[in-house]
Amino acid sequence: MKIAVPIERRRGEQRVALVPESCKRLLAAGVEVAIEAGAGAAAFFPDEAYAKLGVAVEGDRARLLGTADLVCAVNPPESADVALLREGALLLGSLFPTRNLEVMQALAARRVTAFSTDCIPRTTRAQAMDTLSSQGNLTGYKGALLGALELPRYYPMFMTAAGTTLAAKVFVIGAGVAGLQAIATARRLGASVTATDVRPEVKEQIESVGAKYVGIELGQSGAAGGGYARELSAEDKTRQAQLLAEHCATVDVVITTALIGGVVAPKLLDEKVVRAMKPGSVIVDLGADGGGNCTLSRPGETVRAHGVTILAPLNLPATVPHHASMLFSRNLLNFFTAFWNTKDKKLELDFADDILAGAVITRDGAIVHAPTKKLT
Repeated sequence: MKIAVPIERRRGEQRVALVPESCKRLLAAGVEVAIEAGAGAAAFFPDEAYAKLGVAVEGDRARLLGTADLVCAVNPPESADVALLREGALLLGSLFPTRNLEVMQALAARRVTAFSTDCIPRTTRAQAMDTLSSQGNLTGYKGALLGALELPRYYPMFMTAAGTTLAAKVFVIGAGVAGLQAIATARRLGASVTATDVRPEVKEQIESVGAKYVGIELGQSGAAGGGYARELSAEDKTRQAQLLAEHCATVDVVITTALIGGVVAPKLLDEKVVRAMKPGSVIVDLGADGGGNCTLSRPGETVRAHGVTILAPLNLPATVPHHASMLFSRNLLNFFTAFWNTKDKKLELDFADDILAGAVITRDGAIVHAPTKKLT
């Protein structure tokens, strides 16, 4: 079997799907690996690091993709690249299929079997393959740093000869992987942190990383299973909005990380909430890739409104490309090796397996992932 790793073409992308350490293990398992020249350069994995292991460094993208049995990628392919894939090939990466419907249709038409790691079920067995978690961890870390950089005051309390400055107050909305890492990072920087989530069961997790939990009594659970949140009822939304408005007005930095099903960002903060915040406050909208949690956010931009700075950064893991690539690569390696028969040197894909059943998006010329199929 031949695995190919192309250069990522998404604007601002600096990650690479497979790093040398993972390629070494694949080669040892009897897999042929080829990488497009320069694919790892932005993440500081030079071609030489691959070549000395025995990875083929390919300069012709069309030949690389057209001869691969499995293509490993960070992002969904562009339409031109889909056309280069051979019919019947496999694709593995973070495809976010419901956000990229045209690409999924093109993959189906090309009879490519595509697996999306962001659709892997959140089970104990699948944890090591979960790119949403590994990359979300980086998002939360970087988001907390961005808040500290934009805030026109210190995060920690300082006692100086000129007097004492009090610690900044940071409020984190959403306690998934990104939210918990944002809490932990803000706490390490010395901020006083509070946090909330529509899943009351995460209260203990919030407190375990050093934040104080604030929340409301919900009419029904906000958990959708698998570590995801679901959309709230109209009544619960109203009560949640009141809590958020009241608490945002008392803090210096708000970091939002809320996603429904790990994909769609609910609108949690409107202009009225922003207007009531303290001058100089900062909102870091980490839901920007899903459309944004604040109605005033402009994904990919920084705006100022009513004295508040609103950051809506996209693809933050790509700004930490070395470790982001390393973790992403390990996720893909763990997915592949779970179904690789080393003795017979072939993939054994039983689509009744819960991981494969959840991750497969296109197969046998059709879109088989139910949420994506419903939108097409």
